Amino acid sequence: MQLTHYNTKFKPHTFPITLVCDNVTNSSNIGSLFRMADAFGIEKLILCGEAIPLGRKMTKTSRATEKVVNYSIKNSALEVVEALKHQNYHIIALEITNDSKPIHSFQFSNNKPLALIIGDENFGVSEYILKLAEDIIHIDMFGNNSSMNVVQATNIALYEITKQLRAF
Repeated sequence: MQLTHYNTKFKPHTFPITLVCDNVTNSSNIGSLFRMADAFGIEKLILCGEAIPLGRKMTKTSRATEKVVNYSIKNSALEVVEALKHQNYHIIALEITNDSKPIHSFQFSNNKPLALIIGDENFGVSEYILKLAEDIIHIDMFGNNSSMNVVQATNIALYEITKQLRAF
C-alpha cells in the first residue's frame, strides 16, 4: 500500500541548517525550495534579493509549505552570510570552483550550525560570498553540462548533509 503524509512513520526532526538563497528569483524554484526545506527539516530558509516573488505560482509549487517553514526575506545575501559567520555558523557554498570539494567525500560536522549558500539560477553564488565561505562543495557531474537546476542541486546537497548529520 502506498503511504501518504497522513500515515507515514517518518519522525519530525529539525537539523541545524540554514539555507541561504543568493538571488534565487524563479517562482517555481522558490516554491520547490520551501517544499524541500520542509522535507529535510532545515531550521531556516532565507531568501535574499530585491525581488523575491511569493505569488500564486510560488504557492502552487510549495503546496502550502511556506506556512510551516521558518523563513525570512532579506535584501542582501552578503549581509546575511556575514551575520551568520559572526554567529559561529559553518559557512558552506554549493558551487563549482577551482577549489571546491566533491560533496560525496566531504565530511559535515555537527559541531556548530551550518549555513548552506546556494546561488542565482544563472550566475551561481556571488564571488563575495564565495570568499566568505569556509568550504565550497560541488556535485560531481558526468555529462556535457557543467551545472544543474538550483533546486535539484540543493536536494542532493541536503540529502547528503542530513544523511551525515543523522549519524551523530
